[in-house]
Amino acid sequence: MTMTLRPAEPRDAVFLGWACVAASRSHLSRGWFDIVLRRDEAFVLEFAKNLVLAKPHSWWHWSMFHVTEVDGALASAMCGFGDETVYQMSRQAMVEASEKMGIGKDEQAQQWPRGSFVVTTATSEPNAWTIENVATKPEFRGTGATQALLGREFELARAAGFRRAQISFFIGNVRAEKAYLKAGFVFAEEKRSANFEAAMGTPGTRRLARDV
Repeated sequence: MTMTLRPAEPRDAVFLGWACVAASRSHLSRGWFDIVLRRDEAFVLEFAKNLVLAKPHSWWHWSMFHVTEVDGALASAMCGFGDETVYQMSRQAMVEASEKMGIGKDEQAQQWPRGSFVVTTATSEPNAWTIENVATKPEFRGTGATQALLGREFELARAAGFRRAQISFFIGNVRAEKAYLKAGFVFAEEKRSANFEAAMGTPGTRRLARDV
């Protein structure tokens, strides 16, 4: 097995879009994009591809990501950043992707209200490098692809002058929790919300953190 780790490129947009959707679902059958868009799988994935390629540098933008390839096949993706203003660019990116997908203004106005539950369990540590949109194709789990990407994010964090890194996941995602603990993260905080549980079917999120 040959593994290659590299910065993502626009040509990876289909894979990165899939990663964003998969990360939003976590260990569940549906996620934020499914709830917000209310469309079939093909539409959701195409929307996510356009989101990755949208001009606003949101936390979905392709330039935020690194990927691993195993024997030449895209296996895993992850993004990281130290400036949380990338979250603020989400709305602009959603507008661009929606327009490309032919979603009208009236429906666009419903997207954020549909997905607002997600902020009810948001938790963050100030001045920490944030890791998001983690996803590995099922056939490549256990290859070390996720650990390799985490290691690269720690390097990027240190190079940018950060001393801490953080990562969050849905309560109940045991596989993700084991992988992050293996990488040296420790429990930092758990946040639950009735609105989140009603929408997602899991009570909330757990956040882990570690020194880098």
